[in-house]
Amino acid sequence: MGPIYALLASARHTVDLVMYDLEDTRAEQLLAGDAARGVDVRVVLNSAYTGSENDAAFSYLKGHGVLVRWATSLYDLTHQKTLVVDGSVAAIMTLNWTSRYYSDTRDVAVIDRVPSDVAAIETTFEADYNGKRITPAGAADLVWSPTTSLPDLLSLINGAEHDLFVENEEMSSRDITDALAAAARRGVDVEICMTNSSSWSSEFATLVGAGVHLRVYSPDASLYIHAKVVVRDPGSPDQEAIAGSQNFSTESLRYNRELGIILNSGSLVDQLATMIQDDYAGAAPWNG
Repeated sequence: MGPIYALLASARHTVDLVMYDLEDTRAEQLLAGDAARGVDVRVVLNSAYTGSENDAAFSYLKGHGVLVRWATSLYDLTHQKTLVVDGSVAAIMTLNWTSRYYSDTRDVAVIDRVPSDVAAIETTFEADYNGKRITPAGAADLVWSPTTSLPDLLSLINGAEHDLFVENEEMSSRDITDALAAAARRGVDVEICMTNSSSWSSEFATLVGAGVHLRVYSPDASLYIHAKVVVRDPGSPDQEAIAGSQNFSTESLRYNRELGIILNSGSLVDQLATMIQDDYAGAAPWNG
């Protein structure tokens, strides 16, 4: 969280935050400190499912000059996790700001300074903050739910020729499961690392039956896989990765507000591939 806290502390004009679960007193204090310095701080917190968890943060921020609102009811959940500072830099995250999970949960944050990306995130924030319906547009490398996430993920998976490395918290989307299984059947080395759950047993059986290499951590292991990352063909001219808030569930891909980003940079793709492979090596083969 060091770079995230530094971003918060660097704000001079504006801070816009969308967060599914906020239970981090240091982050809350930094947001309040920004507001006290005259920074225009706006926060959208999810209310469905996590409302009680966010109540304390909502009250604290509201009492310290932060313009905080509950998320719009236009979406089943606002599961997006993004921070934009001074309209010039964004953090697109898989992680909630829940401090008790930082030490044992695998998550990813991407720092994005591409002007078209930041502008598109801000435009969508403005609409969501005011409860207005919008179809996000304007940045080809952003992956939005409930609009582009499923086709973008399927395009990445279906385009794999050699390798697919995957981490996700959930595995209930039939579209994603079928695409991963089809990739394995056509000879792609598909390696998936997750935290085990009986909720995905049917999907896991389908994947393993198709030749997918699936390894899992037990729910009480020292590492919990919460990241949502897919990496395709690292090191190749067509390498690509997606990291963001989208779980592999119909709800996440079709009905929630979510945000991810498509990455092509060799260094970033390599970092994500190495992360997943290291986690995969420490997990156990799923055996039903």
